[in-house]
Amino acid sequence: MSCKVGIAGAGSIAFGSAALLQQNGHEPMLWSPSGASTKALEDGPLEASGAVETVFAPRVATSAQELAEQNDAILIALPGYGHKAVFDALAPYIRDGQHVIISSHASLGAVYLMQKLAERGVDAAITAWGTTVVTGRRGEGASVKVNTVRKKVDLCTVPETRSDCALAVCTKLFGDVFVPRDGLLAISLSNLNPQNHLGIALGNITRMERGETWSQGQNVTPKVGALLEALDAERLEIVAALGLQTKTIFEHFSQSFHVPISTISEMNQQMHAQGNGGTGPATADSRYVTEDVPYGLQLTAVLGRLVGKPAELHEAGIKIFSAMYGRDFAAENELLNALELDGYSLDDLRQAARTGLLRKMPEPAS
Repeated sequence: MSCKVGIAGAGSIAFGSAALLQQNGHEPMLWSPSGASTKALEDGPLEASGAVETVFAPRVATSAQELAEQNDAILIALPGYGHKAVFDALAPYIRDGQHVIISSHASLGAVYLMQKLAERGVDAAITAWGTTVVTGRRGEGASVKVNTVRKKVDLCTVPETRSDCALAVCTKLFGDVFVPRDGLLAISLSNLNPQNHLGIALGNITRMERGETWSQGQNVTPKVGALLEALDAERLEIVAALGLQTKTIFEHFSQSFHVPISTISEMNQQMHAQGNGGTGPATADSRYVTEDVPYGLQLTAVLGRLVGKPAELHEAGIKIFSAMYGRDFAAENELLNALELDGYSLDDLRQAARTGLLRKMPEPAS
């Protein structure tokens, strides 16, 4: 039986996810919050090539209300800096029993949305993915090149009592690729894109500024690869301090891009040789920086400080890019700013990671 899935977003991941849903026999609907990104669909169908090949005309929503009311499930598929505004737009219309999937989850956004729904007394499951189920680049018009469909995607659901049902829904929609993880903190630390994009963008920033066409995999050279490995070691120290488990960067590249485990540079060279190394950003105004620094690196930095394992390379990356761009990226995270984490303890965060609700835990009896 097919499902109707509303997708908030109309970029490469949204288009690629819509194509995969269509291929799997479901009915996607796309919504561009600005309206600009779906205009190309007025001139013709969506064309997907690469790992997913299909041509079809998806349904298009003109508002958050239409997206929520006309679909069984909702997929959030746009950059992290757009999440809060989209959550605010959708929250008044999400209904009891509706399933919301965040692809991929950023900065405890599931907690923010869950608390908005709790204000209305709405009981809905929110599933957070550690990464996107597809990778790709949007082309001219309504086209997308899907570079890969991932073999493994980490996920969790809040409240955790809905986990089994939510896993079944995700599997039905996108395939048997999901690996359950232990709460939102594990999922937040499962998203390797921010740390990987930090190293890639830092090592190739002049290519981005000059608008060059360059192979991303080929330019994960040995020294860039070594930086990515060191960033991952910092992340894994925080994961261990929290008593959690996530994949390593080596598992991430192997499972996402279907190459044998080696050094990170060597794996990326293999990806390049196979033609799925991807094309690097051709602008400095890239989500590799404007999304991943404030919405990815910043949460890792906060968690590192909370558990006494400062993520020095992550913190340095935030400061370096802030200096490059003349911005305070650490202060730009609208979700963390709204949640005001400074007023809560690590135990409060652990509880929220399972329930979706951030509440102060009772003080222990003296």
